[in-house]
Amino acid sequence: MLDDGGCIFVLALGLSASTMAAPLPLTGVNIAGGEFWWSGRATAHPQYGLNYSYPTKAEIEYFAAQGMNVFRYAFRWETLQPTVRTPLDQPDLARLKESVKWATSRKLVVLLDPHNYARYGTNIVGGAIVSGADFADFWQRLAVEFKADPYVWFGLVNEPHHLPTQQWFDAANACIAAIRDSGSKNLILVPGNRWTGAQSWTNGGDQSSAKCVLSVKDPLDYWVVEVHMYLDSDSSGTKKSVVSPTIGAERLKQFVKWCRQHKMRAVLGEFGVPVVPEGEETLHNTLKSMEADSDVWLGWTWWAAGARWNKQYMFDIEPRNGQDRPQMAWLQPHLYGAKMPQFTIAVKNGTGQGEAEAGALQTIQAGPAPAGMVFRKWTGDIAWLTDANSPNTMVCVPFKNIAVEAFFEKAP
Repeated sequence: MLDDGGCIFVLALGLSASTMAAPLPLTGVNIAGGEFWWSGRATAHPQYGLNYSYPTKAEIEYFAAQGMNVFRYAFRWETLQPTVRTPLDQPDLARLKESVKWATSRKLVVLLDPHNYARYGTNIVGGAIVSGADFADFWQRLAVEFKADPYVWFGLVNEPHHLPTQQWFDAANACIAAIRDSGSKNLILVPGNRWTGAQSWTNGGDQSSAKCVLSVKDPLDYWVVEVHMYLDSDSSGTKKSVVSPTIGAERLKQFVKWCRQHKMRAVLGEFGVPVVPEGEETLHNTLKSMEADSDVWLGWTWWAAGARWNKQYMFDIEPRNGQDRPQMAWLQPHLYGAKMPQFTIAVKNGTGQGEAEAGALQTIQAGPAPAGMVFRKWTGDIAWLTDANSPNTMVCVPFKNIAVEAFFEKAP
């Protein structure tokens, strides 16, 4: 898991320090549309521009101008790979890559989201028809296409549900191994079972996401948990209501406690608040609680935007006829800005330490060798170095703090 060494904020009962907390470092929106063609029927077929589409340059520019810096792109596995274990569909891949570049060329994050619920068609990943290895094959092929772009994150899948929880995490581990085997160092987001609900994270005993996620293995230890949360009575996000102005913080409380216990970091990949009398207060309370818990939360993406929504969709923040949606103004105080956060590079026995933007290249250099010694290699978080055997090298800054040390040995 990703651990940036942040402090844990302990708030005394009744203290309103959360009102003073800064926005989380990654704040943005889901841009839906790439998944719209799938109707749950085997006879459905994707037709670009007719029944599905990817985010446009104008959408990226609009939301970046509002202060958003991360965009979750929903698409279907079946679109990019019409048959499992075959090459990716090149025309569709080209469309997706062009859309992604509109964001990442501005140094903004794109979170890739196969919106498949741990399924291919109607077949559950890890079952008799579609194996975890099939899904890993897809992710290895996709990772190859985006591994050179540090602003692309890999969200393994949207909302697994109605399958054995360990079965899902076994498939997730296969995907992570395949991604790393491709040479990719991109940040990976791992969802849980039961629609990856934050409020249900610890439910299910030995088959809870809280228990089974502890089996996740990443050679780079560069992953975070992705959870979702809605604020209506059954947490489904289907009702135009909220339970109370404090329900968001209440539903996140147990999950945050679990994250601290296990030193996990997380992203709230989906949440939304309808326009109702208590809506704005509920939104502010939810996000202020997350900002106070910034040792856990890396960021969030609102559900949702996208030009393909029905104009009456209660969570849609796509502007209509040049007019902003009400929730866009509600979100403004909680937006980090269209820029990348900074993380710390600690350098021992050398120079180049300090803070730098995630995704940037930072030069580090080993210090002078002690008498009778020569530089041998860098140690520590060397995955982010372009050459761990060179005394003068570059760091591609990840979305976490890192530390490296120049190691010297006796001269031959």
